[in-house]
Amino acid sequence: FQLFWLSLNVWLFGKTFLLYNQGLQYYYLHQMLGLGLCVSRASASVLNLNCCLVLLPMCRVLLAFLRGSQKVASKKTRRLLDKSKTFHVTCGVTICIFSVLHVAAHLVNALNFSENYNEEFVTLNAANYRGEDPRKLLFATVPGLTGVIMVLVLFLMCTASTYAIRVSNYDIFWYTHNLFFVFYMLLMLHVSGGVLKYQTNLEEHPPGCFNPNKTLRQNLTVPKALEELFPDYTTEPFPEDLPVPEPFVQNSFMRACSEEPKFQSHFPETWFWISGPLCLYCVERLYRYIRSNKPVTITSVISHPSNVLEVRMMKDDFEARPGQYVILHCPRVSALESHPFTLTMCPTDTKATFGVHLKVVGDWTERFRDLLLLHSNQDTEILPIFQQRRYPKLYVDGPFGSPFEESLNYEVSLCVAGGIGVTPFASVLNTLLDGWKCYKLRRLYFIWVCRDIESFRWFADLLCMLHNKLWQENRPDYINIQLYLSQTDGIQKIIGEKYQALNSRLLIGRPRWKLLFDDIAKCNRRKTIGVFCCGPNKISKILHKLSNSSNSYGTRFEYNKESFS
Repeated sequence: FQLFWLSLNVWLFGKTFLLYNQGLQYYYLHQMLGLGLCVSRASASVLNLNCCLVLLPMCRVLLAFLRGSQKVASKKTRRLLDKSKTFHVTCGVTICIFSVLHVAAHLVNALNFSENYNEEFVTLNAANYRGEDPRKLLFATVPGLTGVIMVLVLFLMCTASTYAIRVSNYDIFWYTHNLFFVFYMLLMLHVSGGVLKYQTNLEEHPPGCFNPNKTLRQNLTVPKALEELFPDYTTEPFPEDLPVPEPFVQNSFMRACSEEPKFQSHFPETWFWISGPLCLYCVERLYRYIRSNKPVTITSVISHPSNVLEVRMMKDDFEARPGQYVILHCPRVSALESHPFTLTMCPTDTKATFGVHLKVVGDWTERFRDLLLLHSNQDTEILPIFQQRRYPKLYVDGPFGSPFEESLNYEVSLCVAGGIGVTPFASVLNTLLDGWKCYKLRRLYFIWVCRDIESFRWFADLLCMLHNKLWQENRPDYINIQLYLSQTDGIQKIIGEKYQALNSRLLIGRPRWKLLFDDIAKCNRRKTIGVFCCGPNKISKILHKLSNSSNSYGTRFEYNKESFS
C-alpha cells in the first residue's frame, strides 16, 4: 500500500510539473525562476493532497460509525478501515519527503528572484530590487517566515514520531504531535502571501509577443520583415489604425499584442484542500470533548501479577462492542495527555460495568497506578461508594472501532495474543461467556504466548469459566485454547486447582506457526478463517506471511492486526 501511495504522489508531482513547465500563463515567471517554479508548485500540489488526507484517519468517531453501520456492508471494505494508522503514517512520510523538495525549490526561487529581477514586469517580482539579499525573502515576508517555522514544527513532529522516541518517552511524541494545529494555522497564512503569479490576459498578450506601442530599441530586436516599416529613427507610438503586416501576425514565434501582460496571484487553493478535513476533525474533537466531559464512576481496582492493573468503571449511556477501545484521561496524572486501552469487559443488558487492563510500563501508567492504589496495601481493592470521592477523576473517551470487532463475524477465527496483547480478546471471551449462539462464530482458536507463568492469571478465571460453560452446553469443541510459556523458570503449572483445565493446555516454548496453520486449514477445508493478532511485530509478520500463503485444502486466511489510531 505504501508503495502504491508513493507512486500515486509521484505521478501527481509529474503531472503538475509539466503543467507549470508548459503552461503559457506561467511563461514569464518560468523565464525568471526556471525549474524552481515547477518543482515548488508540483511539490505543493502533493503536499495539499496529503495535508488534506492525513487528518481523516484520526477521525475516530467517523471510522467507528462506518465500521458499526450497515453502510459499509463489505467485510473487505471494513478491513481497509483498519489500515487507518498505516495510511496516516504514509501520508506523514510523504509530507516530509515532498516538504524537502518544496523547501529546496523555494531556496532556489529566492535566489532567482534576487538575481533575475525583471524591471519590465515589476509586479511579477517578489524582490524589491536586483541583488536584494535572499534572506529577506525568507525571514521578512509572511510566506517565508511561516515556511521557516513550519519546517521547524514538522521537524519536531517527525523526529518525535520515530519508534525509539515513542518507546523511550511517549510524552515527547504526544506533545510534539499536537503541534499539528500550529502547523495548519501557519499553512493557511503561508499560502496567503501570493508570491507566485500567473498571467491573466493570454489572449490580449500571448507570451513572447511583440508590442508595437513600445519603442523597439528598448525592448527587442526588430525582425528583418519589419525593418522598412520601423526605421531606426522611429520614436513615436505605433499608429493604432495601421494594419499589422500579415506575415508578422502569422509568425509562430512573434505575434502582435494589444496590451501589456497582467499578473495575478493564485487564490490559495490549500484552503480548499484542508478546510474540509480540518473542520471535520475540529467538530469531532468538540463532540468527543462534550461526550467525555463527565467523569466515570470507578467500581473496582485490581492489581494483577506482572505489573498489570485492572480498572472497572460505570458510565451512564455507555455502549460498546467487543474488541473496541477507549481513551483514558486523568487530569491529576497529566492535564493534556491521554492513552488508548482496549476494553476487556463491555457493558451488557444485565450489567453496566466495563473495564480495561493496563500494563504499568511508563510514567503515565505508573502515576495512574499510584493514585488509584494510594489507600490500599492489598493486591485487590474494591472501592465502596463512600470512598470513590477520594480517588482521582477519570474521563473516558470512546469507544472506538478496531479490527477485533470482526472476530465474531467469521465462522472460524484464529486469535493470537502476545502478553498484554490479550486484552482485545478478553472482551470477546467475556461476550461469548454471556452467550455465543447469537453470533456467526462457531469455532475459535485462541493462542496466548507469555514470558512468565503469572501472566496467564490475568484471565485464567475467565478462560476456565468459558471452558466449563461450553462443556456444560455440550460444545467443548467451540474453543481451542493453547497457552505457550516462551520462557520457563521451572514453574510449568498455573497455580490453583481451579485452573486444572488450563494446565492441560499449557505448552513450553513457542508455537510452530506453520504446523498450526496447516492443522487449522485441514480441519476447516474450503472455509474463510479470520486471523487476528495483537502482539509483537515479529509474531505479526509471521502470521501475515502465513495468511497470504496458499494451502492444499482450499482454506483462505484473512489477516487482521490491532493498530491504535
